[in-house]
Amino acid sequence: MTRRDVPLRRSLLLRLLAVTMLVSVCSIAATAWLTVRSTTVALRQEQGQALADDARVYDALLGYAAGHSSWRGASQTVQRLARETGHRITLTTEEREPLFDSDPGPVTLPAKPTAVIEPLAVDTPEHIDPRAVGPFRLPAGERDLLRAAAQRRAACLRDAFVNVTATVAERPGGRSFLEIRNIDPATSRCASTVLDELTPTETKALAQLGKLVNGCLKKRDMPEVRLGLDFSWSPLPAPAARDAAPAGNLTKTVQECIVGSRREQLEPYVAPAALLFVGSRAGPPSTIFDLSSANQVRIAGVAAAVLLVTLTVTVLAGVQLVRPLRALTGAVRRMEEGDLSPSVRIGRKDEIGSLAEAFNAMSTRRAQLEELRKAMVGDVAHELRTPLSNIRGWLEAAEDGVVAPDRALMSSLLEEALLLQHIIDDLRDLAEADAGELRLHKETFDVTDLLAQVAKVHRGNATTAGVTLSTPSDAPLDLHADPVRLRQAVANLVSNAVRHTPPGGTVTLSAHRDGPATVIEVADTGTGIGAEDLPLIFERFWRVDLSRNRRTGGSGLGLSIVRKLTEAHGGTATATSTPGHGSTFALRLPRGDDHPA
Repeated sequence: MTRRDVPLRRSLLLRLLAVTMLVSVCSIAATAWLTVRSTTVALRQEQGQALADDARVYDALLGYAAGHSSWRGASQTVQRLARETGHRITLTTEEREPLFDSDPGPVTLPAKPTAVIEPLAVDTPEHIDPRAVGPFRLPAGERDLLRAAAQRRAACLRDAFVNVTATVAERPGGRSFLEIRNIDPATSRCASTVLDELTPTETKALAQLGKLVNGCLKKRDMPEVRLGLDFSWSPLPAPAARDAAPAGNLTKTVQECIVGSRREQLEPYVAPAALLFVGSRAGPPSTIFDLSSANQVRIAGVAAAVLLVTLTVTVLAGVQLVRPLRALTGAVRRMEEGDLSPSVRIGRKDEIGSLAEAFNAMSTRRAQLEELRKAMVGDVAHELRTPLSNIRGWLEAAEDGVVAPDRALMSSLLEEALLLQHIIDDLRDLAEADAGELRLHKETFDVTDLLAQVAKVHRGNATTAGVTLSTPSDAPLDLHADPVRLRQAVANLVSNAVRHTPPGGTVTLSAHRDGPATVIEVADTGTGIGAEDLPLIFERFWRVDLSRNRRTGGSGLGLSIVRKLTEAHGGTATATSTPGHGSTFALRLPRGDDHPA
């Protein structure tokens, strides 16, 4: 038979290379995309964190400037912010003269500062930081007085109203107030004159601010106003001779004067304007990865190197994988061409090595089965030829008048025909078992009675051979099975045991329970079976005595039928033997639907 080469496009090695290249290219592309994606996200997160850190530093230093008249004590605040944010913080005057630097060593300031810290020029409607309170900051005694009054009012409101939530809070100047929910804040219940009136400090500061505001209005020829603690205002009665200013112009002018006067009043209480520079301690920030031309060339080079290494490793692995497969393919083709036991030598311990071992075992088993098949054909021909030859010989002799066709001749011919029928029946039973068509008619019966019946049938042949049949089991033992088929199996074992037991020996039939199973044993004191022959005794037409002696040989089908009948019941047939001392055959059957004795 001609060798059938595998087309190149169907080669396992080529497919492995193609799959590897595809996986490598996809992996490189996915890695590059993920790197760019992750780096972009990381940069965005870093930028967002940097903006948050800058805002945090700016707000902390702005609060310090709003509450202090100079920067002399800001060193600790600058150092703390530098530790918490991990940045270098530099504070200078508007003329860029250094005030504080969180890190030692020279620093190169950029052209544009990070922010300008000036509490009286912030981005609010009044352009004044709310924390800049100046002379409105209350001393400790007034703070405690207002806090106690606020707490009393809060307790009063919670007692008077069930669902009221009243919380004491404090404004930047130190004045306590109530945050009230589920009730009108203007309710007169639980009023507090202490909270509603100005403290001496607030009265003095508000009077000073009013004087500044009215001075500003007087210069603009505007009527005087009265200020509230929240910097609201109301006009004072104007002289009859003075014409009233238009309402729109008065409101705008008063607001401008209030803002300007507040700046003038707060200026001695806040720190002077300063420039804030926030930078990296390791120098100017740089991106970890970008898609510049150099980086693109670098990515392409790395990808090519990875692809080359992957292909090289794949080729080596593929060759190691394909070589034993080709050896196995060659062995299979030799088997196809008629070699009975081809084998392959693959010194590997992996899956392919296991496959080679399994193939070699299969090849050896195939050779054994082929030898058994040839022996079976010869045995079948021999077993059928002997009775047929006898029948033909006696019939020819009767036809030629050599012998008379009397009763003795008829009995002899009938015996040979029965032997021939027995062989044919055994072959038919094996064929039905192999095809799964062996039908069982199960019923519950006593195994002890079945063994007694078999012993009674074979006791005559045993006595003739000088063998003693023994059935020591007397206790009833119920089993749910096919009694006819089981009697056939036990009878084959007994017949085989009697045939291989010399005169004076004993064959014993017994049965007992073993857990959920019923075990039937046929033991003899015969010649025994060698260890090398014991695994083959249930094969068809196999016999220890290869001389085909009619007295000891049998047809070679009995034990095969025993195994098939036992397996049909869901059981197993086993044999143990000691050469020179005898053998024991055991049928292990499931109890099935049997009823307790």
